[in-house]
Amino acid sequence: MPKKGYKNAGKMKILYAIQATGNGHISRAMELLPHIEKYGQVDIFLSGANSTLVLDAPVKFRSRGLSLFYKCDGGLHYWKMLKEYAPLKLRKEINELPVEKYDLVINDFEFITAAACAKKKIPSVCFGHQASFISEKTPRPVNKNHIGEWILKNYARATHYTGLHFEKYDDFIFTPVIKKEIREAEPCDKNYITVYLPAYCEPELKQIFGPLNNFRFEIFSWQTKQIHTEGNIRFLPVSKKLFNESFIHCTGIITGGGFETPAEALHLGKKLMAIPIRGQYEQLCNAEALRRIGITCIKKPGKDFAAEFNHWINYSAAPKVDYSNSIEEALRYLFALDLKNKNEYVLAG
Repeated sequence: MPKKGYKNAGKMKILYAIQATGNGHISRAMELLPHIEKYGQVDIFLSGANSTLVLDAPVKFRSRGLSLFYKCDGGLHYWKMLKEYAPLKLRKEINELPVEKYDLVINDFEFITAAACAKKKIPSVCFGHQASFISEKTPRPVNKNHIGEWILKNYARATHYTGLHFEKYDDFIFTPVIKKEIREAEPCDKNYITVYLPAYCEPELKQIFGPLNNFRFEIFSWQTKQIHTEGNIRFLPVSKKLFNESFIHCTGIITGGGFETPAEALHLGKKLMAIPIRGQYEQLCNAEALRRIGITCIKKPGKDFAAEFNHWINYSAAPKVDYSNSIEEALRYLFALDLKNKNEYVLAG
């Protein structure tokens, strides 16, 4: 328990807002929740519409919120994102979310909760990977995207921040939260490549990896409902259990430019190739951070992908980083914050 900040921590009422765009936030939340519950009673607000993992915990508040959607070619689906945008409903949810009834609001990059806290002038802590981008010390691409920067800093703005990243770039940034199954795993190499590229569909994935017939691939796709094999590819549905098993025993993993999966690959010492989702600035930032520690990152699998893949599998390093102690360190910092010391919501530059 922290020495300062919350003297009656066990009696606290905590609102934990989780972004359900993609699976990374939910995966992290499932690992963090038992630790946060040590500090008080936790209610969960889940917001988003395109995750494939199920949060294994009671959800007090649920919203479709604002979500990212992907096409099948590795990029964002802007038209679908626009169709899902419902400003009147969002305004109603912002007004009605009872953030003022909680002693602490923890926000993992969720817009409605952030807006409700700002409107009602309730202190909150933005906790998670996106919070790390408040610091200018966090890696960015050579060519910054000003719109992307603005979104990272203002989409879920808060009065306080506790960030997570591959390295401790600033004093409020901590190393990644790794799932227990991965922390306690005994990795081995069963001679196949695990692939998780959620912005691609089955036909596109088959076109990319099918020609590499000297290698076996286990590909996880949101389109796949039943496990099936096509040539050198085994398609599997997105499932925590199946993915962990594949991941722990693979030679290497090819995934997007997200945060949780690359962090777990670093922890296991697996070969890692990152292919950021086009148009998603955060993933380009993550790719730059990964490049700095020697990880292969490519823009997209084009005509030279076979050569890029062979160079990666034969010559790339697989750095191993121990992230075992990250959870308690980050939460000790979060729960020691003095939220009364700063209570202004301003747009970040």
